[in-house]
This record gives sequence, C-alpha cells and structure tokens, in this order.
Amino acid sequence: MSFSAFAGNKDRTGQSGAPELLIDPWARSTGMFGLNVSSVGGMEAMKENIAGLAQDSTTEIGLSHGIYLSGTNISINNLAVAQKLGESGVIGLNIMSMSFGDIPTTNYFQPEGYGTYHPQFLNVQLGFAKQFSTHINAGASATYVSEQISNISALGLAFDAGVQYVTGKRDNFHFGITLRNLGTNMRFSGSGFSVDATQPESSPTFAVTGTYPSDKFEMPTYLNIGLSYDFFLDENHLSSKDAMPMHRLSVLGDFTSNSFNNDYLGVGAEYAFKNMFMLRAAYRYENGIGNPTTSTTMFMGLAIGATVQTRVGGDKGSMLALDYSFRPTERPANGVHMISLRYTR
Repeated sequence: MSFSAFAGNKDRTGQSGAPELLIDPWARSTGMFGLNVSSVGGMEAMKENIAGLAQDSTTEIGLSHGIYLSGTNISINNLAVAQKLGESGVIGLNIMSMSFGDIPTTNYFQPEGYGTYHPQFLNVQLGFAKQFSTHINAGASATYVSEQISNISALGLAFDAGVQYVTGKRDNFHFGITLRNLGTNMRFSGSGFSVDATQPESSPTFAVTGTYPSDKFEMPTYLNIGLSYDFFLDENHLSSKDAMPMHRLSVLGDFTSNSFNNDYLGVGAEYAFKNMFMLRAAYRYENGIGNPTTSTTMFMGLAIGATVQTRVGGDKGSMLALDYSFRPTERPANGVHMISLRYTR
C-alpha cells in the first residue's frame, strides 16, 4: 500500500501580507531558526508556540533588538512580559515594532525627493497558556497588527494556538504543534490613495478627487510541528538520581507547512553546560534554497546562537540571561543579528 502527499500551494506563494508576523525577535529561538516549537518556553514562546508560555516561571521580562538585513536600516525592537496566574496559568504580553529608517518622498513632479517618510510596523500580542498536567501545556493568543506610513495604513487581528507534550525519565522528550496567524483580512487605505483629476467633458471643466484603496490580503498562516530530545551526557556518573547533569545535548527536528510560502524542514542541536552556557546551531531547508534562480528566500538556511545566563542572589535567585543569534543571508544584505536580554524570577 502506498500514498502520495503534497504540501504547500505554489499558486498562492507571495500573496499574503503582514510578513512581520513570520519574524521571531528572540535571539534564543532564532539561533535555532525557530525550529524549537516543541521545547520553547517562557515569554519568547509567544512568537513560536504559545503553549510554551506555561513553562514554569513566576515573572519574566525581556527586551530584544534586531538588525534586520544589516546595512538596510531595518531594525526590530521587542518588549515582553509574562506573569504566572494561580497554580498553572500564565499570561503574556509581547510588543514588537519594526522601523525602516527615513525613506525619501518622491512624486511625478519631484522625482529627486522633497522630504522623507517613516514606515512603521507594530504588533501587540496578548496570550494565555495553561499547564493541564505535568505532561501537557496548551495556549492561545491574539495579535493586533498595524502597518502604516504618514497617509496609508492597514489594521488586522491574528490568532495563534498551540500544544506541547513532554515525557521521558527526565522530561527529555518534547513534542509541539502550533497553528499561527489565522486571522482577518487586511486592506491598505487612506488619503495616499486619493487621486486629483479633471472632468474634461464638463463645461466648465472642474476637478474631481477619486480614492482607489488596495485589494485585501490574508495573514501568513502556517502550521508548525516539532520534536526534540535531550541527552544528558554525564547522567551515568551522577552521585544520585536527583542530581542535575552538567552537560546537555538537545537535538530537534521540525516541519512547517506554510499557506503562502514554501514549506520548511529543519534540524538543529543545542549544547548546554551547567545550564549557564549554551551553544546552538540549525539548518532549515526549503525548495530551491541556495540557487539564485529558484530560491524564494533571502536566508541561506543556517543559524547559530549562544546564551550566557546566571542566577542573581544565590541558587534560588532570579535568572539573568543574554542571548545572541546570527543568520546569514544572500547578498546584498549582510545577515540578520538578534540580541536579547531576559530576566526570570
């Protein structure tokens, strides 16, 4: 018995809007190219798998900054807060803003420019996740999407939902699935679409103003499924079964089914020493990647990252972490840099 399966829809490639919803601003996740949907936890899970927001933390605050396509003046700023509610629920708020620098304003009569305008993308996400048992987390969120320049804007609302499952001797097997960016259509409108013209058939001739708004576009919806497994390399040499291993190696695999882009398939690994120093790398493949004539992505498929974190105030104190990631891109861009600072109590 045999079956055939086809994923993705080439006829819809490139037809969605709000591409910033596909951008993860957190360096720890982007160091693995966002393939950690099964194990991501805390506030950064809001940009990968909302279910991970329920992983154990009382209060979490984070800031991140991204240099997107180095040399283009595109930057990303992100702020997030997560707070535990009761025994098993966590609520989170994430605010992400993209800036594109100052762009010259031109028209038919002034092609050299007569000033500048400043595009702005803003996403505000509110989410809730709950730990239903020691093995299962689930959550959902809503994201307000705003895209605007001085005289044109578009607004929308997108929804996410996700589940994580964990099992194993030391909770070292992880499974995650999430559906993201399922939402309303968006349409650009505003005075920028107004056109002044004359009515030549009238006598006397008079001026008229017409408005021609853009067509509607959909959100970049996708389904993400991931697996990961933690190997504790020194587990057999521990003094007791309650002692924590010093060396952890996590391997993961991930599949993303995109509604408006090529599908992704990726693998990655992360090494951690004493849960204080972490190195990670991943590779994400999609059809045509690496070939300038067929590729539909700017990324080369590689991602690397590192984390340094420590407890402030003793073994039971708060955790302070610094993350960094880099993803190389095709020229003329010079890659994507992300840096994050996280505080967990």
